Amino acid sequence: MSVFRISYRYANSFFQIAEERKSLNKFADDVELVFNTLAHSKELRVVLRNPVIKQNEKKKLLSKIFGSKIQKATSDFLEFIIEKNREDILTEIMSEFLILKDQKEGIVRTRITSSVELTDSIKKEIVSKLEKRINNRVKPEYSVDHNLIGGFIVKIQDTVLDASVKHQLDLLRKKFSEEISISNN
Repeated sequence: MSVFRISYRYANSFFQIAEERKSLNKFADDVELVFNTLAHSKELRVVLRNPVIKQNEKKKLLSKIFGSKIQKATSDFLEFIIEKNREDILTEIMSEFLILKDQKEGIVRTRITSSVELTDSIKKEIVSKLEKRINNRVKPEYSVDHNLIGGFIVKIQDTVLDASVKHQLDLLRKKFSEEISISNN
């Protein structure tokens, strides 16, 4: 079974529990904390994936890291994941949970990469245009890539909208090389 299917099943089960308890936002806050911690700590991911480290040690480590920062239900879920030997896909499970929450609320997460830091007014304008285009609310994440020269790239799930100068130059270069090869024949 694929990692996606397994992580989706665990995330969906936890999502159902959150809805039954009418605490989806609290659960989502916990999941967001766990996800961000895992995403920003390669060392933690390595420890959790290490089969030599015993389950009890992994549980203690997560309890020490998150302690009273998360609800007991979330802590119990993390322990359950470890008991089922699925801690290697914990990041994916947390990500799937957040996707389910976003889908329920009509939110689409986007990644906006620009050549320079965007001003608040430009961010608002981009988000407004994206929301009109996809007919959903947008939850943007921003990053800067100086290699773009200018412009920006928007990634919405599997779709990439490339409005970067680098991309435009690549297209122009390709067109010129095609025209040169045609004229040489």
